[in-house]
Amino acid sequence: MKLVILGGGGFRVPLIHRALLAERGEPRVNDLVLYDVDLRRLTAIRHVLDQQAALEPGEHAPVSVTVTTELKEALVGADFVFSAIRVGGLEGRVIDERVALDQGVLGQETVGAGGISYGLRTVPVAIEVARRIADLAPDAWTINFTNPAGLVTEAMAAYLGDRVIGICDSPVGLTRRVARLLGIDPATARFDYAGLNHLGWLRGVYVEGRDHLPRLLDNPEALGSFEEGKLFGPDWLKTLGAIPNEYLYYYYYANEAVEAARTATQTRGAFLLRQQHDFYAETERDAGSALDAWRRTRAEREATYMADTRDIAGAGDRDSDDMESGGYEQVALSIMRAIARDERTVLILNVRNRSALSIVDADAVVEVPCVVDANGPHQVVINQLPSHAAGLVASVKAVERATIEAAVRGSRRAAHKALALHPLVGSVTVAQRMLDSYVEHFPQLSYLRG
Repeated sequence: MKLVILGGGGFRVPLIHRALLAERGEPRVNDLVLYDVDLRRLTAIRHVLDQQAALEPGEHAPVSVTVTTELKEALVGADFVFSAIRVGGLEGRVIDERVALDQGVLGQETVGAGGISYGLRTVPVAIEVARRIADLAPDAWTINFTNPAGLVTEAMAAYLGDRVIGICDSPVGLTRRVARLLGIDPATARFDYAGLNHLGWLRGVYVEGRDHLPRLLDNPEALGSFEEGKLFGPDWLKTLGAIPNEYLYYYYYANEAVEAARTATQTRGAFLLRQQHDFYAETERDAGSALDAWRRTRAEREATYMADTRDIAGAGDRDSDDMESGGYEQVALSIMRAIARDERTVLILNVRNRSALSIVDADAVVEVPCVVDANGPHQVVINQLPSHAAGLVASVKAVERATIEAAVRGSRRAAHKALALHPLVGSVTVAQRMLDSYVEHFPQLSYLRG
């Protein structure tokens, strides 16, 4: 099979390659194509992959790796496409964060103003990519890694239909951590989880028809021992009667999150920009050290994930068990395996709603459990969200829709609407100032007219 990774010079690509090397069974990927607009980054990642293949050759014939800066060349004949693009690069993420923080607003890249700015830059490119996939590889399945994942997947679905699937490893990590605390094998459990990307809640953990989550919610010591319990506090989780996705910290503790970001020595984007600049520069100087440099950089990246919020919540350093999420690469390969081999599996994915959640329409992309087989994902029947969660989901989905409208129609008014309506912005005036600043900083937003 041919797998194409758009954004093939990205830092996480070696994780996908390593997983491919360990794959068992047929059919399997034997043709891996990395596409990127940045040849320097492509070259660095190619060095990492070559060294990784030498150390971890796997049981099969080697995975053939090709790099290209030509999209057409990459896509023709593709069976699967992983889309992991970053329009504006990490430099853009830093601007997203700083513009928002200057107005006292959270600038996180998937939540709030930063996510809207990132979406406004990304959607036009994602739509063009979707059109090219539909034209050049109409039978390919596209798995979207690109953030904001739900918003971007919904924009691409207008051209690819159900053949585009958005993924995130946060729900996987959450369900595995909870299952571990409950002493349950995740493979034997049904997880009642629903919402949007980075805006979901785990409401039940069922084994043979019995919900085991109340057992955890009634145990304050256990409830405060893992990542989400440390972030939110056992009392709040007990009050909710559910375990929120870690990104809901930015909503439930909005003031604290902004304060943590404003007082941090650097934003997350600035940290990653410096870190990855050093990695690519080191690899350019000494190609032979590429794999070692990548491993060191990745370890630091994982250990410092959401560090500012954990600091202000008093959560301390991340436990090694809490860092074991299963990873984007494992989620993506599980989808590929299920489709290519008709191996039925259940995953929490970003897909078109159909009738899963009554609060949004059929075409809205939501994050819900799905059974995946040769015909793609099929939503599992779930309980409806409680009113506090349903209201937040409906509000954020309206923001996502306004962002897509702005990108499709070139509407500055719709972009302003998206920013002003977001629950974490709170001011029409502040939204206008941020939009003006984003348009000034990003040439990619020159399409926003009236």
